[in-house]
Amino acid sequence: MGLTYQRVLLKLSGEALMGDLSYGIDPAVVQSIAQEITEIIAEGVETAIVVGGGNIFRGVKGAAAGMDRATADYIGMIATVMNAMTLQDALEQMDVPTRVLTAIEMQEVAEPYIRRRAIRHLEKGRVVIFGAGSGNPFFTTDTTAALRAAEINAEVVFKATKVDGVYDADPNTTPNARRFKSLTYGHVLTQDLRVMDTTAIALCKDNNIPIIVFDLSVPGNIRRAVMGEDIGTIVGGSCEIS
Repeated sequence: MGLTYQRVLLKLSGEALMGDLSYGIDPAVVQSIAQEITEIIAEGVETAIVVGGGNIFRGVKGAAAGMDRATADYIGMIATVMNAMTLQDALEQMDVPTRVLTAIEMQEVAEPYIRRRAIRHLEKGRVVIFGAGSGNPFFTTDTTAALRAAEINAEVVFKATKVDGVYDADPNTTPNARRFKSLTYGHVLTQDLRVMDTTAIALCKDNNIPIIVFDLSVPGNIRRAVMGEDIGTIVGGSCEIS
């Protein structure tokens, strides 16, 4: 089976890097993710990544605890850079050239985000990891993923999660919850299915970028998604229950 997507954006939550830990980064999980990314790079897929920071600090929770929301969000952005650098190190140990580009300048550890530079890195076969969110408080890394996908002309957003798709109810509490095979952008918004936040969904809708939601913990799923195999839920088609 050939490639379905040539340029992709992979959205990883900070929590995905924790594994079974309650906080921080599990090196074994990071190595596993890096190995899967290495496999699609070997296939010639141009790969960009947006990583969250919730395993270290989440701005909304900081604000709920009494911290100024903008300040809390900036701290969260810095946490995403820590995750991005960790993932970069794991990839480069596997001989995959990787660049971290940040929306907040940190010249000693990463390049500043410049759209044309990011695209050039992708064309040269380098993995590009976007850190520090969009550089603005009050916006999530989901929105950053949609924004960067549009900016770099990505063909798809891969939303890697801990569940195998989007359900009509919480599968952890509803035994007969049904998984959607595909969904329209409008259905996600009107039914508040929380695939990504509403700004991210609207950006993908406006730019006709499909979103594929799948389980990151299943080995080989990133490659399967790139190959267009039937995994998870695709947002951007019709509504269909699997």
